[in-house]
Amino acid sequence: QVQLVESGGGLVQPGGSLRLSCAASGSIFSINAMGWYRQAPGKQRELVADITSGGSTNYADSVKGRFTISRDNAKNTVYLQMNSLKPEDTAVYYCHAAALGVTMTWRDYWGQGTQVTVSS
Repeated sequence: QVQLVESGGGLVQPGGSLRLSCAASGSIFSINAMGWYRQAPGKQRELVADITSGGSTNYADSVKGRFTISRDNAKNTVYLQMNSLKPEDTAVYYCHAAALGVTMTWRDYWGQGTQVTVSS
């Protein structure tokens, strides 16, 4: 089984910064893509950013130039540095990983979510 544990959410004023972290643990043979999704009240979950094991990144247009995703493969950890935060960034942020676990099949795993609130 693979577990994803997120940290770093909270309340921040517009224009501020937060850094989210997500560590994968458990019986992991390999992790391909890791990323962050978010879901605001009344809206569908959407991709924020993801990164492959090789370091290729992909961002939603709404966060390009403000958010930076990175990962430490040795620690099975992915980070999301969020700068110039806006009220519309308020959402629950979920970590995602495509991982090969003990079942020896690739599966999608999700964290429990961390709340990010941008408000003055």
